[in-house]
Amino acid sequence: QVQLVESGGGLVQAGGSLRLSCACSGGTFSVYHMGWFRRAPGKERELVAAITWTDGKPYYVDSVKGRFTISRDDDKQAVYLQMNNLKPEDTAVYYCNRLTIPFDWGQGTQVTVSS
Repeated sequence: QVQLVESGGGLVQAGGSLRLSCACSGGTFSVYHMGWFRRAPGKERELVAAITWTDGKPYYVDSVKGRFTISRDDDKQAVYLQMNNLKPEDTAVYYCNRLTIPFDWGQGTQVTVSS
């Protein structure tokens, strides 16, 4: 059974940075297209960044382009999200998961950006 554990969240001021990590265990991580998702208070969970397993090509939702960078380390079975120039609207619980058929969701990591 695949387990996903997110970490790295916290409280930062607007303009600050955080690096989120997601550790994956129990599966064949190297063949998963992976994504970072977030759920803001009162909103649906949304995909913010993704990375393919084939060529590591990234995808970003428009609202984070130029500020967030997704990366992966297949040897460590981990995916990362570097978040720079954070804005209050980035406040949410962040999750990682496989893009195609999601695994059970982890607990996520809370990111709070103060203005």
